[in-house]
Amino acid sequence: MPDFTLRKTLTFIEDIHHEGGAAPLQPRRRAAIVAIVKNPFAGGYTEDLQSAMDDLKPLGLTMTDQLINAMGGIEGIDGYGKAGLAGENGELEHTALWHVPGGYAMRARLGAAKAIVPSSMKVGGVGSRIDIPLGHINAAYVRSHFDGMEVSVPDGPRANELMFALAMSRGPRIHHRMGGLAVADVQGEDGLR
Repeated sequence: MPDFTLRKTLTFIEDIHHEGGAAPLQPRRRAAIVAIVKNPFAGGYTEDLQSAMDDLKPLGLTMTDQLINAMGGIEGIDGYGKAGLAGENGELEHTALWHVPGGYAMRARLGAAKAIVPSSMKVGGVGSRIDIPLGHINAAYVRSHFDGMEVSVPDGPRANELMFALAMSRGPRIHHRMGGLAVADVQGEDGLR
């Protein structure tokens, strides 16, 4: 069983009150949670990584619960995304360990979420920034919810660490006006429309 020892978590909350034009009726909230863990595969090549995803499932569920709490509850959450960042001794494939534990944890907690969880992955040094892409939870073609949230950790990920991130949002971009599938028209059957 790989050792993904948790060093720290950070939570980011962003309330957007204005984006030019008329002020929205209510602010738009985006929030992200980041975990810095030991990378048990750093510094070498391991053929079988896939089985280690199961070891990260409890972390995915815990982070999801904390993120829902940071959002002020589950009501109205309609956007999500995930990201992974490997420290310098890691490889891009190590960040892919987060696909199932991060994505499925949010889908499980948010109920009927049908759309793929947008994802961003990279390798970088301490303090590297990463954009967590956001999309609608039930329909990937809802343009009003295409967005992202940039996060970083000043002291991580260290060379032998991984940074795993989840993000959620409530509502569309303020003053969205690029057309596409409207939220009111989402059927939510195939994760696309």
